[in-house]
Amino acid sequence: MSEAASFNPFVDAQAQFDRLADLMGLDPATRALLRTPAHEHRLTLPVRLDDGTVEVFHGFRVQHNDARGPAWGGVRFHPQETIDTIRALAMWTAWKTAVVDIPLGGSMGGVVCDPHRLSTSEIERICRAWIRRVGRSIGPNRDVPAPDIMTSSQHMTWMLDEYETMHGCRSPGAITGKTLGAGGSLGRLQAAGYGLVYTLREALKELAVEPSTTSASVQGFGTVGQHAIELYTQIGGTVTCVSSWDAVAGHAVSFRKRNGIDLAELRTASDRLGNIQPEKARALGYEELDGDAWLSQEVDILIPAALEDQITTKNVVSINQRVRIVAEGANGPTSAAAETTLIERGVYVLPDLVANAGGVTCSYFEQVQSNMNYYWPLSEVLSKLDRKLTTAFIAVSDLARTKKLSMRDAALVIAIDRVAEQCRERGWL
Repeated sequence: MSEAASFNPFVDAQAQFDRLADLMGLDPATRALLRTPAHEHRLTLPVRLDDGTVEVFHGFRVQHNDARGPAWGGVRFHPQETIDTIRALAMWTAWKTAVVDIPLGGSMGGVVCDPHRLSTSEIERICRAWIRRVGRSIGPNRDVPAPDIMTSSQHMTWMLDEYETMHGCRSPGAITGKTLGAGGSLGRLQAAGYGLVYTLREALKELAVEPSTTSASVQGFGTVGQHAIELYTQIGGTVTCVSSWDAVAGHAVSFRKRNGIDLAELRTASDRLGNIQPEKARALGYEELDGDAWLSQEVDILIPAALEDQITTKNVVSINQRVRIVAEGANGPTSAAAETTLIERGVYVLPDLVANAGGVTCSYFEQVQSNMNYYWPLSEVLSKLDRKLTTAFIAVSDLARTKKLSMRDAALVIAIDRVAEQCRERGWL
């Protein structure tokens, strides 16, 4: 499903930055500082498996920039993880925190592993091993990990426990996305999916389209996809198709109900990682389609909420002419060339820098609450999240309209300018 076997997300992220740097007229020193990570950690993690053998896993932590505040970024567990994916995501996270104007920088981490084939106790050992390797390079004032692909609040709580054991103190602000009992925030689980729908709601307003008249197809049934479906259906939309990974078959599968899926029902057919089990879905009356079928559905909105590089020049032609919006719930799911094609067709591309910023925004809220040891009710968290993302969306949309830029380019101009300005104010440039 990638643009090509040689797809390299960091090369793409740097090319994207270089293009915007030309547009903004950035000086050579600013370009050199912002196009490369500030710190990189490559990790070897020896972990004893349940059968008594030891397997050495490989991990990463990349801190791109911390001029605006402590670095922040997810930790993902994936069998195809690479250092270049982590580098790209760290850069994109630096822009994302800046565009929503929260005082954090950008980082990202990961472990090359397949959680589908590991027991709970083995996954816990990997979490603790990862912290033992990076525990002196992270913290509430340096770099704050959070959950990402195939990691959860339980993973973050194990990581926090190991971090606090290393440092001999309680430090709940060192990790975000934790369980509530460990100092997590209400709303953090919903934040990324709800944030996407808050910005989608604003895009629909600009297009003068009522949510209740729209339908959507979603790639991914993890935390982002499920909560995006939840809120989108609450505002009146209908989701007709969802694509999910089939761990047994080793490929994606799409599930369709033309009159609209029932989220609660479909959740009963999924496992702890959000993978929908085909036999259970079929028993509930869902059509089973090819994994890429989510992309060709006759709907108004496409929501890629899985991995990067999912809409490419190879498959963009299969997108139905009815589609009016692509709302990016994943990081970097649309290639630059595919986005150009979509924009030429008149499709509104709602970029990940805004649409996918709910997670980092609520993680910032969680860190504030953890550091204060005072926690807000769910309604307050979601209200603050809505205001923050709506404000960011309006700023990006206004710049896009006045400067005749795409939404992505407008978001990048705002973000890069804010990071560069802080680097100058600190005397780094």
